[in-house]
Amino acid sequence: MLIGNVGADPEIRYVEQGVAVARLRLATTERGYTLQNGTQVPDHTDWHNVILWRKLAEIVEKYVHKGDKLYIEGRLRYSTYDDKQGQRRYMTEIWADNMEMLTPKSTE
Repeated sequence: MLIGNVGADPEIRYVEQGVAVARLRLATTERGYTLQNGTQVPDHTDWHNVILWRKLAEIVEKYVHKGDKLYIEGRLRYSTYDDKQGQRRYMTEIWADNMEMLTPKSTE
């Protein structure tokens, strides 16, 4: 379960039989604080790759934009690949099972 802000407009594509797939980057931030001895601990932001399929992807395509706040429930998927230089890279994605939009609708 994550609550965070969308870092850029989502990427949408359609695969076989017109199935929609959305990919977005979600930023979650742990707020900074001050220790009892006065030491400042700064905010810490993590970026997550979120994949949404079918109906959730169609909703993302219509309504989700950069800066929107989302609640995501899903499962972790791990994969590896070799980049152009032959280096092994590791990727973690959240495959969303549920999403709620937390940003209020604009009143335009």
